[in-house]
Amino acid sequence: MYHITQYTKDRAKEMGVQVKPSTRAGKKLDVYKNGTYIKSIGQLGAKDYPTYLKEDGKQVAEERRRLYHLRHTGTGIGEKLSKQLLW
Repeated sequence: MYHITQYTKDRAKEMGVQVKPSTRAGKKLDVYKNGTYIKSIGQLGAKDYPTYLKEDGKQVAEERRRLYHLRHTGTGIGEKLSKQLLW
């Protein structure tokens, strides 16, 4: 089970959504708006910005974030939510 970081909680609050540990196999978070399920996001087992920050430091985390944004340029709701909440 994924531990939701304060970074993600803060981002969710800014966006006006709620996040809970995902009930879907292989996913980190379930995202809700006004109690309505939107999407499951984040690959369980893959690192994200707050994880890199904690484990490897700010310099590595910033570089991993930059590379993530270069790779993920789609417009789908799941990708947008992942970028905003996890990166």
